[in-house]
Amino acid sequence: MNIRSERLEKRTILVAGGAGFVGSHLCEALLEQGHRVICLDSFLTGREENILPLCTYHDFRMVRGDVRAPVGFRERLDRVYNLASPASPPHYQADPIHTMLTNVEGTARLLDLARDHGARFLQASTSEVYGDPEIHPQNEDYPGRVSCTGPRACYDEGKRAAEALCFDHARAGLDVRVARIFNTYGPRMRPDDGRVVSNFLVQALSGRDITIYGKGRQTRSFCYVSDLVAGLIALMEAPRAPKTAINLGNPEEFTILELALQVQALVPGGARLVFRPLPVDDPKRRRPDISRARELLGWAPRVSLDRGLPQTAAWFAAAVGAALPPRAAAPLSRAQG
Repeated sequence: MNIRSERLEKRTILVAGGAGFVGSHLCEALLEQGHRVICLDSFLTGREENILPLCTYHDFRMVRGDVRAPVGFRERLDRVYNLASPASPPHYQADPIHTMLTNVEGTARLLDLARDHGARFLQASTSEVYGDPEIHPQNEDYPGRVSCTGPRACYDEGKRAAEALCFDHARAGLDVRVARIFNTYGPRMRPDDGRVVSNFLVQALSGRDITIYGKGRQTRSFCYVSDLVAGLIALMEAPRAPKTAINLGNPEEFTILELALQVQALVPGGARLVFRPLPVDDPKRRRPDISRARELLGWAPRVSLDRGLPQTAAWFAAAVGAALPPRAAAPLSRAQG
């Protein structure tokens, strides 16, 4: 799916959390398709620099606001994307009560808004609803293994509750789609994002040690942001709403140690690998089963880690004012198991 060139019927689209990492890329893609886009963001973790280039579009409008508060729009909304939530552990754990309420109360308000406008609604959920999974890879029927009282619960359980709200509204007649997003990376991630790709790149570019938690044997699957955005749009524009959540992620699986070695190859300079204890409730394995996305949406990621990571490293190098040698990392093999 070419989200840059494909033209759809012009719609008015609200993107809550549109100044964030993924949200700003989604706004840009929708604008390039010719839609009118309203970005709603509180700027708790979103950034103005992410959307400044979008202000040159005639059909772009920025609204500063919190999804937990009532927000009215005079124009009729055709689509509502809800990406409004801190998404990395340091940010969502900084104010866990706010995170929980953003995901529950904020989602409820946006669902009501979509109902009032007769708009189609897409909820950005997360692979974190699977917790530390007992099955591998994870498919949408797996109910998850989540700690409801641990330090990650504000996000994990907040997203699970938001999904419940979405499907309750769907049963009441609202057109609702739910995407479970796996690890995503790319330009516009915050340098202090706290997720593994940004951590490793910023540490290496700054000449610091690369910190690995545990022995680096835990696995993740890394989806480049343009692939994720294509999946979100494909899910929103599918003729029929799937009856379940849909996994969106890259099924290629890497250990954290493999990722660290790739970052070392991209940013030579002697950054050492140092090992620290695993955080509480940190998942050991994470890889999406994307069979439903392939079947129902005709979607699969196109950008491999060895292609997307150098582009991300170049963006971070500019962001932190570091030099990056013009060399590509060698492709990694898929983690086995």
